[in-house]
Amino acid sequence: MGELGEFGLIRELTSRITPTPAVRIGPGDDAAVVAAPDRRVVASTDLLLEGRHFRRDWSTAYDVGRKAAAQNLADIAAMGADPTALLLGLVVPAELPATWPTELMDGLHDECQVAGAAVVGGDVVRGGTITVAITALGDLQGREPVTRSGARPGDVVAVTGWLGWSAAGHAVLARGFRSPRAFVEAHRRPEPPYHAGPAAAELGATAMTDVSDGLVADLGHIAEASKVRIDVRSAALDVPAQMSDIGQAVGVDPLQWVLTGGEDHAIVATFPPETKLPARWRRIGEVLHLSAAPQVTVDGAPWTRTGGWDHFGG
Repeated sequence: MGELGEFGLIRELTSRITPTPAVRIGPGDDAAVVAAPDRRVVASTDLLLEGRHFRRDWSTAYDVGRKAAAQNLADIAAMGADPTALLLGLVVPAELPATWPTELMDGLHDECQVAGAAVVGGDVVRGGTITVAITALGDLQGREPVTRSGARPGDVVAVTGWLGWSAAGHAVLARGFRSPRAFVEAHRRPEPPYHAGPAAAELGATAMTDVSDGLVADLGHIAEASKVRIDVRSAALDVPAQMSDIGQAVGVDPLQWVLTGGEDHAIVATFPPETKLPARWRRIGEVLHLSAAPQVTVDGAPWTRTGGWDHFGG
């Protein structure tokens, strides 16, 4: 990086960018211009810090790029919006091989293509620890945003995407293994169901979020915002046989990963009870009643085991 320099790096990164029809002005000017037909812009931002959110001995730069894009674009989809654009802020040490940020950009670019978005600009600076800062933008296409505060008593709770796969993959990597590969890859490169967010909005979802901190924790955000109690049925949750095998090998109940493991970026939403859900959605619970003490229960009882992500937690 020290030999390539800032502007050499910028040239390398921008050469990997493919615009979409929403991009009116891309990298190379003081700012990008992205079309917003809805006249409202959905925006989200996130940080990945080396040693905290990723390890270079576990993930390639390309993996980190895919993951960084996915976790931000999933937030856009979880509002019921279509992802449109992504901005990158990158901090790298001077001694870092120049191939690392270019491979990171390849990962960002490829994940954006999956979601229908494009990288439109950003900034790079020198620093001691690799830091990837992402800002994602989206367009509601005339839909109302689906927030966390609209869940109503009687609504069904449903989820689409994987739950617990990333946590199981992390457990495998933490013990020095690289298989089962599907779970390791789920940790390295989550695959959010981007299409499901806008589709859920069209179906009349009353509240929605992506599962980034763990199912119980993220449903807890909906319960708190909506002032309701939500109950999850454990029997309705999918625990694959291979996940059970991993749990047995490492001494963990796999249900713990499904309920509290984050970073899968599945989408969980509440719907009116008469809603006919597409096949990829799984009903896992219901909104019970308004509550002065909002909470999420599992099979009618409070979830007392540890789990869920908190950057400043114990």
